[in-house]
Amino acid sequence: MFAPRLAQLVLLNPFLPRCRVVIARKNCEAIRKITDYRGGVSTYLDNIVVEHRQSAAADSRSLSELRRRALAVDVGSRRGFRAALSAPGLSVIAEIKRRSPSKGELVSGLSAAIVGEEYELGGAACLSVLTDVKHFGGSISDLVEARLATTLPVIRKDFTVTEADVLDASIMGADAILLIVAALTDEELRLFSTIASDCALDVLWETHDEHEVERCLSLGANLIGVNQRDLHTFAVDQERAVRVAASIPTNVIRVAESGVRGPHDAGVLAAAGYDAVLVGESIVTSGNRSEAVRALIASGRTA
Repeated sequence: MFAPRLAQLVLLNPFLPRCRVVIARKNCEAIRKITDYRGGVSTYLDNIVVEHRQSAAADSRSLSELRRRALAVDVGSRRGFRAALSAPGLSVIAEIKRRSPSKGELVSGLSAAIVGEEYELGGAACLSVLTDVKHFGGSISDLVEARLATTLPVIRKDFTVTEADVLDASIMGADAILLIVAALTDEELRLFSTIASDCALDVLWETHDEHEVERCLSLGANLIGVNQRDLHTFAVDQERAVRVAASIPTNVIRVAESGVRGPHDAGVLAAAGYDAVLVGESIVTSGNRSEAVRALIASGRTA
């Protein structure tokens, strides 16, 4: 398991302030609980999450100062991520994605501002911007630039593992955050979603199966995504979202994530009851991004 490794790297470091050690201990316990949820089986996601938890444990910034700055953001500046997905028809959350762990670099020299403008021109309801640097090549500046260049609500797509991650999202100007249910304990999900609400941020709860849907519904989720990428193999299961859709109540906004290769896939998901699709690779690599978004939206009308 990864928790002992994190303990060696962080907990036993005598130069870390005591408050950082406490956070590290909490991170180790969280990892143990999460692997317990999955029967002790670790996944590709664990490697990435452990790295983010290590960074969180080494973060010496003042949480009280971060809270002050995050709560000082004008709530009137939020653009309403969930509300934008409530319109009739299939909505598209268009993702600005530079690279992926499985395929490497997707687009050379990508401009987040230009891509965001192209997505908006095509009718995207929202933007998703990756801010993970190491694995996806994203950055906070990508989010800031894309949001400044458009009028669309933006979700910070990253691995949220600590309160500071939520506060940072508020400070950088995001309209929503992603909470990956498989990577967090119920205690963390409850805490982070509460902080997000305090900051007027919407939350997209990402799930992979019916059990995870049950977990986030019990915590009051009203915007649920189903990621079709398998946690163990990183492969995409094209039927996963269709299977899981029935476990999500109709009063909850449903989002299908990953594996949307084009209009046909989007139409199938719309027919299964999804309100939105979150699409990255197939549109960011398209020769005409605006038209690619339009085609996805149109597929929902014929579903």
